[in-house]
Amino acid sequence: MAKYLEIVLNKPMLQSFTYQNLPDLEGESLVGKRVDMRFGNSSAKGFVIGEFDELPKDLGFDPAKIRPIKKVIDKERTFTEETIEMANWVSNFYICSVGEAISMMIPGGKRETEISGMGFSDTDNTDFQKKELSEEQRRAVDEIIAESEKEDGKLLHYLYGPTGTGKTEVFLQAADEILAKGKGVIYLVPEISLTKQVVDAVQERFGDTVAVLHSALTPSQKLKEWNRILSKEARVVVGARSAVFAPVPDLGLIIIDEEHDGSYKSGSTPRYHARQVAMHRCFRHKIPLLMGSATPSVEAWKMMKDRTIIPHTLTKRLAGGAMPTIECVDLTKCPADTGCISPELRKEIDEALKEKRQTILFLNRRGFSHYFRCNSCGYDMKCKNCSVSMTLHRKDKRLRCHYCGWSVEQPQSCPECGSLDIGYSGFGTEYIENEVKAKFPLARVIRLDTDSVTAKELPEKIEAFKKGEYDILLGTQMVAKGLNFPNLKLVGVVQADTGLHMPDFRASERTFALITQVAGRAGRFFPDGKVLVQTYNPLNEPIDYAVHGEISRFYDEEIEAREATGFPPFSRMVQLVFRSPSEEVSEVMADKGGSLLGDILDKIRRQSKNPKTAEQCDETEILGPSECPIYKLNDNYRNQILLRGPNIQIMQAMAREFIYGYRTPSNLYIECDVDPASLL
Repeated sequence: MAKYLEIVLNKPMLQSFTYQNLPDLEGESLVGKRVDMRFGNSSAKGFVIGEFDELPKDLGFDPAKIRPIKKVIDKERTFTEETIEMANWVSNFYICSVGEAISMMIPGGKRETEISGMGFSDTDNTDFQKKELSEEQRRAVDEIIAESEKEDGKLLHYLYGPTGTGKTEVFLQAADEILAKGKGVIYLVPEISLTKQVVDAVQERFGDTVAVLHSALTPSQKLKEWNRILSKEARVVVGARSAVFAPVPDLGLIIIDEEHDGSYKSGSTPRYHARQVAMHRCFRHKIPLLMGSATPSVEAWKMMKDRTIIPHTLTKRLAGGAMPTIECVDLTKCPADTGCISPELRKEIDEALKEKRQTILFLNRRGFSHYFRCNSCGYDMKCKNCSVSMTLHRKDKRLRCHYCGWSVEQPQSCPECGSLDIGYSGFGTEYIENEVKAKFPLARVIRLDTDSVTAKELPEKIEAFKKGEYDILLGTQMVAKGLNFPNLKLVGVVQADTGLHMPDFRASERTFALITQVAGRAGRFFPDGKVLVQTYNPLNEPIDYAVHGEISRFYDEEIEAREATGFPPFSRMVQLVFRSPSEEVSEVMADKGGSLLGDILDKIRRQSKNPKTAEQCDETEILGPSECPIYKLNDNYRNQILLRGPNIQIMQAMAREFIYGYRTPSNLYIECDVDPASLL
């Protein structure tokens, strides 16, 4: 029995702590188990990551002060040596404590209870039995498996093709091949509640050997699934982002469906990206990572072009449907009293209702935007330095860039055409819902966004629309994800411009992906699907290319623009957000932070013995401080600093020393995001 235990806690502290073991636990290893303990003057839950009999000579404090643990929580270990290794990697890469990383990875329950369903009804309209593969699909599966069997085979694969071309079947048959070799599989989906058909397909194909990890499970229910995985009772794990950490013994394949989706990036500490974690696990185990999407991220597209990732392309729709007809509606040419439903869109909705077919109306975001827009020519004011949209600050009547801080006075007319018909706000889903109900009083309308539907209600509402209980579905990006509706005829993108005006270098990529994905809902089962895209600027590249299906052209030009402006994938970034209920504290500490980070960068440059590292320090930028695009959030004021440069390790070192090496006021919290997916 080990006399001493090395324990970490779910607290933002980099060090581990030494505790005494209990004398009655002779011969039992506690590594991988949770324990109750005293920490300071309160009780705490700790994670045992090591054990030893002898104390180190440089302990630094009186051994008599070492406390014993109070009790052991787990009968069997809850996490493995690989979990500890991953936690150390997450801690180092995403700048958090090892304890915070482990706490995020593992379930928190104590008792095992029966697992409740996900709220989905029995499957219908659909056959999940193993299908005969097309030539394209078979080639993809064979190449992926062949590479995995080579000593030095390529590990990164991408399954690319339009919606409805059978990517899911390739994923399932690749998983089948891996399972036949006695290996386990992790299958990641963006959000469980929005990917019912994929989860159904996995469960139908692999039966009781599937563990489903989703947010509707209680911690205790999740723990039961976790134990099924550890004991090899479950060999396929399907789940959202955090399932990438599932402790699958003999892991043989990780699948990431809809790789481009933003929900794979965590919005709270540690702010990990499931794709990066999956790459780490796959390289460590020398196993394939299979990603897929109809709209790959720009980073993935570039890696495919560079052959860092092997692309596998599908081209044919398999369910008897055809790619829908996509048309653009120029809102600048519509009557002034049009509202948010153009005459063209109104006519098509009427036609769909007459045929007893369904319509989806899609808006890029819930809320109201505050960007500059000329209603006459569609001009969008962008920053001269960063090529992102400027945001209106009503208080000081200025348009400001939230990357570099450059600002201009609020214009009274359009700088491009001189028109006085300019605006600063769009419209949200609630506004559109009222107009739709007024224009189509007999239609059964349902609105799906995070303001109107809870996560638990969502599957039930989607199923109701699928069964034909509603005629028109109005929603945000949640309706753009892998949902198939057999009776759907029309998709209307209400205002394609909205997402473009967000002050984010990924705005074009997101707009293109959303239009392409939501258009993919139409025409999957019948050849008469139609998509109408309403826009104030039909010639804007992301909109124009999405409407005309010019996918390669969009990615090539977007990559060229990213290279010219120095944004990822041609640089790496770290975002530091200074959040405080005090506006002054947030602003002052962000200013001080900029100076301190400059000093830290100078120190790294001076101490570097590698000329290349010194050169990369010179190329590292400290942008800001500036107000966050959403300046006040949950009664907190937010200012940010962005680090941008070629070497992520330099910026990680800067952020780590700044966060853990300097004392900050108690009413200030600093959020650190390595490789941020969004800067809002």
